[in-house]
Amino acid sequence: MIAHGAAPCDAGVLQAGASAAAPCPERARRWVLAASIIGSGMAFLDGSVVNVALPALQAELGVSIRSVQWVVNAYLLMLGALMLVGGSAGDRFGRRRVFVIGIVVFTLASVACGLAPDAEALVFARAVQGVGGALLVPNSLALISAAYPKNERGRAIGTWAGFSALTTALGPVLGGWLVDAFTWRAIFFVNVPVAVVALAAAFLRVPEFRSAAERAPIDGRGALLATSGLGALCWGLTDAAERGWSNPAVLAALAAGVLLLAAFVWSQRVARAPMMPLALFSSRNFSGANAMTLLLYCALSGALFFLPFNLIRLQGYSATAAGAAFLPLTLMMGSLSRWSGGLVARYGARPPLIVGPVIAAVGFALLAAPAVAESYWTSFFPAMIVLGLGMTISVAPLTTVVMSSVDDRHAGTASGINNAVARIAGVLAVALLGAIAVGVFTSSLEARIDALRIAPEVRAAIIAQAPALAEARVPEQVQGFARHAVQFAYDAAFLHGFRVVMLVACALALASALCAAGTIERGK
Repeated sequence: MIAHGAAPCDAGVLQAGASAAAPCPERARRWVLAASIIGSGMAFLDGSVVNVALPALQAELGVSIRSVQWVVNAYLLMLGALMLVGGSAGDRFGRRRVFVIGIVVFTLASVACGLAPDAEALVFARAVQGVGGALLVPNSLALISAAYPKNERGRAIGTWAGFSALTTALGPVLGGWLVDAFTWRAIFFVNVPVAVVALAAAFLRVPEFRSAAERAPIDGRGALLATSGLGALCWGLTDAAERGWSNPAVLAALAAGVLLLAAFVWSQRVARAPMMPLALFSSRNFSGANAMTLLLYCALSGALFFLPFNLIRLQGYSATAAGAAFLPLTLMMGSLSRWSGGLVARYGARPPLIVGPVIAAVGFALLAAPAVAESYWTSFFPAMIVLGLGMTISVAPLTTVVMSSVDDRHAGTASGINNAVARIAGVLAVALLGAIAVGVFTSSLEARIDALRIAPEVRAAIIAQAPALAEARVPEQVQGFARHAVQFAYDAAFLHGFRVVMLVACALALASALCAAGTIERGK
């Protein structure tokens, strides 16, 4: 059934896969593209805004880096695990319908985040936000794939990627300003007006699309196994930073995560309607592109999680200035993404998917170079430009390869898988790189504190602050010159940990390029 005012595409409900025979009129396609950009941009905006607010959030709530990790990972976990269900639900029940439901859930959860009284309530609301995003994000891209013929799809996806980047470009600046002028809670309310516009466009102008496949049941068992497995794995990686890798609870969580994820793969082999059809991975391009996505987005997510802490707590930037520091990255991606979407048609997918991650790896390495109090224009700015160029060259061709590797009736599922992989990469990055950062911070801090010859009980109080990372505070019993020395040790230890994390991100980006060289097929 088509919404009142929506431009029909030869039928009230279009079957995905039939668009080549009965394509949407150009005007209807434009509305599909606009609604998809606005809706998905809300989710991307939220991610960029939240990162800049994390230092203020941690300071106000008085929590360790572990709690901050869960503010990010609760959202990414539900988003990544359930996005596969979201894509399949769109194929079955209608992509516009599921897209609209996702916007509503995401917006209500955003309001709950802004009103959360403590860290636990905030984490719960962020998890609900992830559920809404899991319905919203894959179906925004699936709507485009269903509405546009294959010969126009690459540039449409490039436009979607470009405008999504532009939508997020002002996110860090806006979020930083809201944090400085009001409170971190204000950042969650910016989603409300964006949601109103997206809902109006979807209801009034976007036709419905539904897969022509048999209406099979949703894979609830697969969703439960994926969520439980990723949750256990994330819990183990996050707690390893405080409890240690040999802790029985950590080892049990990691083992349970691996077993549950193995059970998830088995369930996908026997399920009547699997949320992640394993047959899709028979395509070398599809498998390679998703492996690339895991590596590249793990690098990017880890870097963007830790960078605001460096800029605000170590470099002394305001939240607004820290948000503005991200502009070169987002503006590069926004202004050049449409161009990069045409690279596949001109050169094939393989060259940009090798060159892009290599350039991004150089950007990550440059982020490891700045010391404290260096000029932004000679330190972080060049790094952001290089990283932005590398990601721009990579993202649109990567998305186009994924969507072009499957037939139209699996567009929503393929989009869900690729987006899920990107978000799962974020979960693993924040958890694993967080553990690495805390470990490096602790060992560096211990070495520096031992050189100060401080009393054992005072030393223990100083080291106990390590899980807070950039928010580590000098204990009250430390006074005089020793207080300044300990603060310097905290700063130096954090900078050392940050540099290690950036170099790990560099290695992951290079691994992504190697993956492209070994898996993405040659040819246009």
